Amino acid sequence: QVQLKESGGGLVQAGGSLRLSCAASGRTFSHYAVGWFRQVPGKEREFVASWSAGNTYYAESLEGRFTMSRDIANNTAYLQMNSLKVEDTAVYYCAQAWRGAGLNSPSSYSYWGQGTQVTVSS
Repeated sequence: QVQLKESGGGLVQAGGSLRLSCAASGRTFSHYAVGWFRQVPGKEREFVASWSAGNTYYAESLEGRFTMSRDIANNTAYLQMNSLKVEDTAVYYCAQAWRGAGLNSPSSYSYWGQGTQVTVSS
């Protein structure tokens, strides 16, 4: 079993930065894929970034502003978000997948955190 817990969300002004953390317990995710998604009410969960086998992938619209990293020794993944925009407001989730395929789809992931709210004000 894997438990994931996100932290680091909050309220920030447009143009600011936040760093989200995703701490894993149980089975470590050093050998598994990890992803970040976000969701706003009434919309589907949206892919943000993923890590698999040493490769990091980003949603095309976010690349350049968001950076995903991992601290394998501490079983933690991070999402550094810079130049935040009002439209980045969402609940951000981290997730773990057993396989490194289809990582831009929520259905590829087996475990999810509870999410952390990010609110960007104008």
